[in-house]
Amino acid sequence: MLKTIAAFDRIGEENAFAVLARANALAAQGRDIISLGIGQPDFRTPDFIVEAAVKALRDGHHGYTAANGILPLREAVAANLNKRYGVEVSPESVMIMPGGKPTMFMSILMFGEPGAEIMYPDPGFPIYRSMIEYTGATPVPVPIREENGFAFSAEETLKLITPKTRLIIVNSPANPTGGVTPKSEVDKLVAGLEKWPDVAIMSDEIYDHMVYDGEKHVCLLSYPSIRDRLILLNGWSKTYAMTGWRLGYAIFPGKLYDYARKLAVNLHSCVNASAQYAGLAALTGPQDEVVKMIAEFDKRRKVVVDGLNKLPGVSCITPKGAFYAFPNIKRTGWKAKELATTLLNETGVVTIGGPDFGILGEGYLRLSYANSTENILKALDRMGDFLSKKKAA
Repeated sequence: MLKTIAAFDRIGEENAFAVLARANALAAQGRDIISLGIGQPDFRTPDFIVEAAVKALRDGHHGYTAANGILPLREAVAANLNKRYGVEVSPESVMIMPGGKPTMFMSILMFGEPGAEIMYPDPGFPIYRSMIEYTGATPVPVPIREENGFAFSAEETLKLITPKTRLIIVNSPANPTGGVTPKSEVDKLVAGLEKWPDVAIMSDEIYDHMVYDGEKHVCLLSYPSIRDRLILLNGWSKTYAMTGWRLGYAIFPGKLYDYARKLAVNLHSCVNASAQYAGLAALTGPQDEVVKMIAEFDKRRKVVVDGLNKLPGVSCITPKGAFYAFPNIKRTGWKAKELATTLLNETGVVTIGGPDFGILGEGYLRLSYANSTENILKALDRMGDFLSKKKAA
């Protein structure tokens, strides 16, 4: 019998992909499936971005690039951050990544080891906890509460820090809740972190373009006092409908940058060359399609929240960001994962049970409104019909 390293027994996964596979299998059997599960824009990558990748290939960009990415793209990232947030970022601190997860992977590897504590949002993106446990560090959940609009509480977060804390992961706008943490709360967190100068921060800002109702995204790069220990995660997947391109970026401070570069050399060598040229076109080209996409998500957001609040036993606060709703289903009497599974099997509607995002996710479902308004309304009708007829066992 082969023996494996014990750490592999601690590694988790993102159950949304397992649910997607189940949904695809049912669709292949002829079932009418409506997916409100996977966190992926239902729009095409804008044509000019696709053409930039094709041109790069035709121009002969077929080989390796530098492990940290091509310089024009790193310069474009730095310029974009300066334009949007007024922050000075050196291209030498920008690392081009094959998506967002490698930044999580590298950041947690840098700080995670037995005896260390790493804080992460709960409910939150499941890979945070999975990677923390893989390293042997102790995962410390930061409660993300509905009564706070699914924003983190700076006071509650700061109280969880101990001398063993090495890294804090924050995410706003947030997956799975759509919560956006206001600047006042971020200000309090940053001020409190002055007492903990050895604690690093990883800020997952992959949904930074997707804020609604006049909210302003707060970029943590805007706080000079933490810049020397801040890792920023961002990318193209959500903003430009480029999930399958596997293109992201990170900002690493000081000596952490060279650690990340070495990890990149060992892990993936470099990011796909043509994808990098596509990313360059995305940042420097017209943003009209981004504006249209976010406006459409805003319309769907209102439709899905209105519809959810009409379902028996369901309530849903209005998310301020991303493209997720996180309805409270406690009054239905159903456990969240059981309800999600039954909805898929009996109605063909794909949702994700809240516990897939953490212990505090019980009592909630995640719905992605990255689907057409027509399909969203159809899904809500099916859910309403089911909940009016079927009681929890």
